[in-house]
Amino acid sequence: MTFSLVARCAETGMVGIAISSSSPAVAARCAYTRAGVGAVASQNITDPRLGPLVLDRMEIGLSAGDAIAAMRKECEFLDYRQVLAVDRHGGSAIHSGGNALGIWSEAKAENVASGGNLLANAEVPAAIVAAFTASTGHLGDRLIAAMKAGLAAGGEAGPVHSAGMQIADKLVWPVADLRCDWTEDCPIEAIATAWEIYKPQLDAYVTRALDPRAAPSYGVPGDE
Repeated sequence: MTFSLVARCAETGMVGIAISSSSPAVAARCAYTRAGVGAVASQNITDPRLGPLVLDRMEIGLSAGDAIAAMRKECEFLDYRQVLAVDRHGGSAIHSGGNALGIWSEAKAENVASGGNLLANAEVPAAIVAAFTASTGHLGDRLIAAMKAGLAAGGEAGPVHSAGMQIADKLVWPVADLRCDWTEDCPIEAIATAWEIYKPQLDAYVTRALDPRAAPSYGVPGDE
């Protein structure tokens, strides 16, 4: 019911995830990032505990591959799960259980991993990885471009209704956490539109948190 990617920007060290599904509020259950550690997607009959577990293993120094291997030893029902990870060094790893739903597949390269289930065809993750690898610019732009490529390659077998994008930089909170929890239109386009609005303001929101004296105004009523 889902296709996604986790990725790292080799230039900035930012990590992020973009995800879309026919299910509602997919990013609320499946998207995990941690600054200086990595990004994880936990999907397919989702167990939300797996994202933090893999991030915890990477935070103590395990690579993405070793963290996924540790998860396999520690957790049950993994035949039903699909988990993608990218670590702080750009290592990527994927676990796809044999009971993943419908047509499922996976693809990975340095700095990126993609996977999906109930896909229109098995080539969707490879299209996502290829688009991310070929892209340049801000990590958010690259994540959205990759998801659009996955959608163009077929995406999910049925219509998608929710999507999300989360990015972590050097702070303890995600610097971007955009979600479309349900729409009858294309949720990936909704996230792309939200990112166009949010991207120019991202640094300002960081400033507001770190030093409110320097916080810029956006001219909203009461804050001209």
